[in-house]
Amino acid sequence: MAAVADIADAGTSAPVPRAAARQRQRPQVWRWIILIVVGLYFAIPLFAAFKFAGGKAFTQVFSQAGFSDAFLLSLRLALIATVITIVLLVPTTVYVHLRLPGIRRAMESVTILPIVIPPIVLIVGVLEIAPGFLKASPNLLGLEYVVLAMPFAYRSLDAGLRALDLKTLVEASGSLGARMPVTLWRVILPNLRTAMLSAVVLTVALVLGEFTMASLDLYQTFPVWIVNFEQSSGPVSVAASLLALIVTWIFLMIIATLGNRRGKSGGGATLFSVSRRNIGGSE
Repeated sequence: MAAVADIADAGTSAPVPRAAARQRQRPQVWRWIILIVVGLYFAIPLFAAFKFAGGKAFTQVFSQAGFSDAFLLSLRLALIATVITIVLLVPTTVYVHLRLPGIRRAMESVTILPIVIPPIVLIVGVLEIAPGFLKASPNLLGLEYVVLAMPFAYRSLDAGLRALDLKTLVEASGSLGARMPVTLWRVILPNLRTAMLSAVVLTVALVLGEFTMASLDLYQTFPVWIVNFEQSSGPVSVAASLLALIVTWIFLMIIATLGNRRGKSGGGATLFSVSRRNIGGSE
């Protein structure tokens, strides 16, 4: 009787895995359809732009007048904006998460203001209060980009900190004798590596694509050069825009690769183990 019951159970349970397999296959089909549609949505305009520019335009971009100066200026501003943004926001975000969690909503509201306020209003206000030596220097534009990058960089760092058990890490590091600067450098920053890379890429992408503030400040950055050069050669201008997009895409792929390697090396965990070796010499 037991054998018969086993056979009956086996016979009734056989269709269940098939039904489950069918249910699993259906969402996968829809995922591929959505992925293909989204891919075509982005790929078709890029293909049209590449076809309009032609292959020769990409080789002609680097030899055009003013390209090197504009591109180097944008890279310089991107470096200034990135360094200042990371130096200001990382300690601030960590302090808010540790000591002032009650004002996190207020911080989110404050950091969203650069997106709400029009760039022309920001540039006029900055020019009114900026000292004279900064008004004559393109470094002022780098400081303005720090304000524009704040909403994106802050949310990237905030998401990275929310994925951590920050209080446990800090308490464990403190119990081993490490002070807060050492804890920030040896324990917190390695855990925020992916979030910091995301903030860096977002800041660089913003600087390489920002036009309004640079044009109002009368500086010929890379986006301003593209718009001005478009009047004389449309294909070369489109090729330059595609090159900027490709550079940003490469940075994003590097971040994704580093994030995947970090997750695999940590066995899927998001936290680093705090030990005397991690904060070596901090006792």
